[in-house]
Amino acid sequence: MTDFGAIDALLAGAKKEVPLPPAGERRALREELNLSRSRLAQALGVSPSTVGGWEAGRDPTGDVREKYAYFLKEAKSKLAAEATAVSEHVPADEPGEEEPAQAEHAVDQDDDVDTLTVPRPCVLCGQPARHQVAGFPQHLDPVGCGTAEPAPTIGPAAVQEEQAPTGNSRRRQPAGRPGHQGRGVRVVPAGRRLKSADTPDLIASAVAAALTEHSGDVQAATNALVRRAIPDAMALLDHSRKGGRYEVIAHPWLPEVLHKPSSRGADQIWEARPKWARPELPPGEHEVTALDINGAYLSALKTHLPIGQLEHSTGNHHDRRRAGVHLITPPPWEHDACLPNPVGSRDEPGPLWVTEPTLRLLLRISGPKYGLCEPPVIHESWTSGATEGLLEKFRVQLKDARDQAIDQGDEVTLEYVKAMYSKFVSTLGESNYNRELYRTDWMHLIRSQAFANLWWKAHRAYEEALMVVRAMGTDELHVIGDWRAVFVEGRGVTEVKVKDIYTVGTPDTPN
Repeated sequence: MTDFGAIDALLAGAKKEVPLPPAGERRALREELNLSRSRLAQALGVSPSTVGGWEAGRDPTGDVREKYAYFLKEAKSKLAAEATAVSEHVPADEPGEEEPAQAEHAVDQDDDVDTLTVPRPCVLCGQPARHQVAGFPQHLDPVGCGTAEPAPTIGPAAVQEEQAPTGNSRRRQPAGRPGHQGRGVRVVPAGRRLKSADTPDLIASAVAAALTEHSGDVQAATNALVRRAIPDAMALLDHSRKGGRYEVIAHPWLPEVLHKPSSRGADQIWEARPKWARPELPPGEHEVTALDINGAYLSALKTHLPIGQLEHSTGNHHDRRRAGVHLITPPPWEHDACLPNPVGSRDEPGPLWVTEPTLRLLLRISGPKYGLCEPPVIHESWTSGATEGLLEKFRVQLKDARDQAIDQGDEVTLEYVKAMYSKFVSTLGESNYNRELYRTDWMHLIRSQAFANLWWKAHRAYEEALMVVRAMGTDELHVIGDWRAVFVEGRGVTEVKVKDIYTVGTPDTPN
């Protein structure tokens, strides 16, 4: 006779997961109680970005799910009780206090808010808005913004199309992953931005704690810090965003061109990585210096990043106020003998999806100032309103820590900071190592910006009469000539250092 005891024990211990309300309702409940993500995260023992992920559609598991479900249930009950109390004590025919929307979203005098003479599409919801903040059209009151119905972070369940306000372009809501709702960032309404205190020195505190924990063992402390570089970078990003206008959401909706078709496949975005070598050198023997570009990815954090939901458009037009990815036909490149192709090492002809930095590079060098090529032809784009400042505080804190570590000969901090920004970029896509922030579009844009920065270094060398021999990856430039007259030698992010010196060619043979 079969023993069913193990099965009975399994069934006895099994239980159904606690149900959770929809993602948009989770965020609404927290915000109606005036609770910050940080306070809720501290109570649940998780990071603020993790809470952001839950509010964007990701579901917690295990014990923390039960705690989160309990918070949401009690929050809903508390708000319902308060609403009942208000309705019982305020007469229907008498005006109450100022409406919360008006009181909470009043515009500060020092906010950079302008009234538009002609309504323009809101950077978040796409509907006509009569104001712009920091140059971006948006609704000052979330009640009037399409993102507020039914909740500020809700995303579309399927692809929808609507006629754009102007021109023949069509805007589509991208079909995102099931369960991953939300927009790329949330614009904090004017007058509601936090006036935060200075961010504590999280990097120095972490280094000091690691050295203490490992009794001053530099190598052990460095290894421990590098292992935790990703969550520490997320925590630093959370702190650097306090008081900022744009609140990062962990898992936005992205178009299919940004999704991998399989776990081992690649998405459709071309990053323009250079792998170029000068095809021919002049006769004779030449000394080549291989220069190392410092902090390539750190510098590339300053790039135009999309701040709203990516919207689809067609037509050969580029709006410099927006950023994203573009399907283009690149122009022919006729300078391969002396300069790398700005599109990178690509053998296949025809259209390809490129990022904002690559497109801007092509447009700039095709203009009258440089005239190096014809303009690219833009076929379609996925873009949103853009800003260079989204990661600026994060970048500056990492740069300052790096500079101080170099000045003090602090190799522990130097390796820790390097791991933070390099792993931050490399794990923004579909990674098992960073589950807090999923921004494949940002990853491609930052990488491409690093490649574009290297191209401009090569162009500067060429303009200053150096002979450019090789350009590789993000940080390797080989030149012939007096490079110190062009670049400053050092370890700073605006400086270069010597990686190698070698000789090519053969000495001239006298007759």
